[in-house]
Amino acid sequence: MNDAAGTPTVFVVDDDAAVRAAIQGLLKAVGLRSESFGTTQEFLSRKRPDAPSCLVLDVRLPGVNGLDFQRQLADAGFRIPIVFITGHGDIPMSVKAMKSGAVEFLTKPFRDRDLLEAIHQALDRDGAARQQERELAELRKRYNLLTPREREVMALVVRGLLNKQVASELGTSVITVKIHRGHVMKKMQAESLAQLVTMAAKL
Repeated sequence: MNDAAGTPTVFVVDDDAAVRAAIQGLLKAVGLRSESFGTTQEFLSRKRPDAPSCLVLDVRLPGVNGLDFQRQLADAGFRIPIVFITGHGDIPMSVKAMKSGAVEFLTKPFRDRDLLEAIHQALDRDGAARQQERELAELRKRYNLLTPREREVMALVVRGLLNKQVASELGTSVITVKIHRGHVMKKMQAESLAQLVTMAAKL
């Protein structure tokens, strides 16, 4: 499994084995890795790989409604882009799914191309979210290197205060503020004030 650590994975949850096999065959044909499950419980027991992934989910499953499962995942903080498929879709159902963050809602029989487009969109979305999480984690790591005083200086600087105003606010000298400011820029790896402001907004 290690060799697949960075490979995108499509999870398919459908109680119809023929549907699962057909979708997996389609995905294999275009070079996408997939795993399929007959129930939501089986899917939940699978550890999610540290790589972009998405979920192709049947709306009507034994014991659980796909829309309810979507909400359960969200409540548990389990974020994964979902492409819904159903043989009995209606407009209110699709609206509810999309409002809750689904990437697409496809009614069987759907075209292979439509499913693949939705899956690629879902994988791209998850990849972007993971990239943002990595960047935020890196920013927090840098921010944690700052001393309490450097954090105070950073907070005032990003508000647009000049060194002289920061010194007045903190009851210290301008030269001390300049030193702290230099440390902040270096530790945060910011090349400009604008970049530091952007970083602070993300934190």
